[in-house]
Amino acid sequence: MKLVPVPAGLLICLTALCSAPAASAKPNILFIAIDDQNDWIGCLNGHPQIQTPHIDSLAERGTVFLNAHCQSPLCNPSRTSLMTGRRPSSTGVYGLAPWFRDVDELKDIVTLPQHLRNNGYTTLTTGKIYHGGYGRRANKDDEFDVIGPPPGVGVRPKQKLVQTPAAHPLVDWGVFPHKDEDKGDWRVASWAVDELAKQHDEPFFLSVGFFLPHVPCYATQKWFDLYPEDTLQLPPFQVNDRDDTPRFSWYMHWKLPEPRHKFLIEANQWKNIVRAYLACTSFVDSQVGRVLQALKKSGKADNTIVVLWSDHGWHLGEKLITGKNTLWDRSTRVPLIFAGPGVAAGGRCEQPAELLDMYPTLSELCNLTPPKGLEGHSLMPQLKDAAAKRDWPAITTHNHDNHGIRTRDWRYIHYADGSEELYNMKDDPNEWKNLAGVAGYAAVIEQHRKWIPESRQPVPGSRHRILLYRADGTVNWEGEDVAADDPIPELE
Repeated sequence: MKLVPVPAGLLICLTALCSAPAASAKPNILFIAIDDQNDWIGCLNGHPQIQTPHIDSLAERGTVFLNAHCQSPLCNPSRTSLMTGRRPSSTGVYGLAPWFRDVDELKDIVTLPQHLRNNGYTTLTTGKIYHGGYGRRANKDDEFDVIGPPPGVGVRPKQKLVQTPAAHPLVDWGVFPHKDEDKGDWRVASWAVDELAKQHDEPFFLSVGFFLPHVPCYATQKWFDLYPEDTLQLPPFQVNDRDDTPRFSWYMHWKLPEPRHKFLIEANQWKNIVRAYLACTSFVDSQVGRVLQALKKSGKADNTIVVLWSDHGWHLGEKLITGKNTLWDRSTRVPLIFAGPGVAAGGRCEQPAELLDMYPTLSELCNLTPPKGLEGHSLMPQLKDAAAKRDWPAITTHNHDNHGIRTRDWRYIHYADGSEELYNMKDDPNEWKNLAGVAGYAAVIEQHRKWIPESRQPVPGSRHRILLYRADGTVNWEGEDVAADDPIPELE
């Protein structure tokens, strides 16, 4: 047989083609969740003193959505919504229970990780992705192929640092002697770092869920030192902020473990909880940095889509409360960042976006056909051009028939009893002046009303944070009727 010599240049090109990944290879996905993280992130300008260099760097190399909102201001319904691609008003999952797969009509929904697995992805998880232990129980759940360490607080002080009115063991904050390495989020990040160092035969979907800044907000001294008490800036506050909001707004968080602002003042804890939240946010940012550095070191960064998000926000005194469970921006506005192949760098999108949009967006980024029934809309136009217009608002639902509609310039809230709120978010970003009863805004209200989704009643097994409004006008909070003249707990 006659051998034909191959030119050296051609041989180099052929070798490169054989060794390089195919251009059509599916991208990996690094899916980073942060629990109870509001917009106190540097790139979101939510707090003037927050230090989150790693998240900010991610935003710079990708596109950050400046007007992104959750579908529910509570862990289980928010995470159920974004992972199933369906609104809480459609599933009827409003409380911390049930797990949606325990509901007959919902049990066969194809979730985001299942959709990716069906299309050749290996799915891995660690920390908090679904609420609590949902989605990671051995011999029961089938959401992920590989399951890492669970979410958790990690080391705790011997006793609570702050004696709150509800005495709940998780509602605590402050600093005590311990090491960052002893925290649950450190273990979660370490597992993710180790997984990224491994070789994978298939494209991977690695979901990494951080617990902090969910309470208890414990941080080591070095993170507290970033926010000295004598120069600390407290969030904007008006003592009469709730004077023009409907009484029904109080029913949304009638009795909760999280204390009111009144307690923070009386116990001299307002600065302490703000420092603790800021400190925990900066600590989590450092763990995000560890994971992103591991991705870079692995050599997989150029073919990995990174998505960073939070399930909902958190009040720290605004609107006279702490915690979530509201339809205002502090409770609904969340970080949402995409970076990687197919995403423009340096994008800052002001159009409304929803966590619900992640499912169809990732499907399109990975060139996959999304399953039927998704209620979100792909963000691909904005990932290419942050100025691209969106035709839909962001809709947040908390329990049946309570909805917040967020457009670029307005927030409209409609409660189950028909009461309303309207805020001009350009002129009044703190939502201090309710315009719903002011003449001249009827057309704006009507434009937003049309987006109110049809809302179903809670599914069987619903409990924890469940609010009912009956046809006869009766209000029921967690199984107990509330009279129209009952004093507001911990306030009156």
